[in-house]
Amino acid sequence: MARYTGSSWKISRRLGISLSGTGKELEKRPYAPGPHGPTQRKKLSEYGLQLQEKQKLRHTYGVTERQFRNLFDKAAKLQGKQGDNFMILLETRLDNLVYRLGLARTRRQARQLVNHGHVTVDGSRVDIPSYSVKPGQVIGIREKSQKLNIVKESMELNSYTPEYVSFDADKLEGTFTRLPERAELAADINEALIVEFYSR
Repeated sequence: MARYTGSSWKISRRLGISLSGTGKELEKRPYAPGPHGPTQRKKLSEYGLQLQEKQKLRHTYGVTERQFRNLFDKAAKLQGKQGDNFMILLETRLDNLVYRLGLARTRRQARQLVNHGHVTVDGSRVDIPSYSVKPGQVIGIREKSQKLNIVKESMELNSYTPEYVSFDADKLEGTFTRLPERAELAADINEALIVEFYSR
C-alpha cells in the first residue's frame, strides 16, 4: 500500500487524535468526517479497537503498512517487551528525530526535509526518512539549507525538546543522546492492543 497523501485532518478526526500536534483539527469539529460524523455512536468490537490503535500509531509516525509491520517484527527479536521496543524503534527514525529537535513543525515536514537532502547525520547527508539513528549520532541541517524559512519558523515555534536529545540552536544540530523510555513517549497509545492485533 502506498503512503497516504490525502487530508491528514480527516484521519485525525476519524481517529480522534491530532496528527499535526496543534489540536486544530479537533477544535472546530471534534467528530468523525462525513455526513454521519456528528451522529455516529457506533460501539467498536475488540478487533475494531485493536485496528484503531494500530492506525493511530501508524498515522502518527506517517509510515506505510509494510514499514510498520517490518518494524513490529524487528521489535519481536529484541529483549524486553515487544510493544515498548516497537514504540522506541519508531522514535529512532530520522524523520521523527528531526521533528523532535524542532527543525520541522510536523513529521510530514520533517520527512520532506530529509527527502530533499537538507539533513545530515554525523556530517554526511542522509535522504532516507526511515534511517534508524543510533544513540550518540549527531543530526544537523546542511550549511546550504540553514536559511530555509521552514527551519527558521519551526525553530521560533518550538517550545519543547525531549530529554533523550540535546540541541544546539547556534549550529542547528542535535544529538540523539540515548534511547527513550516508554514513559517519555505517547501516553494515549495502548501498544498492547497493537501486539494483540498482529498476534491474531
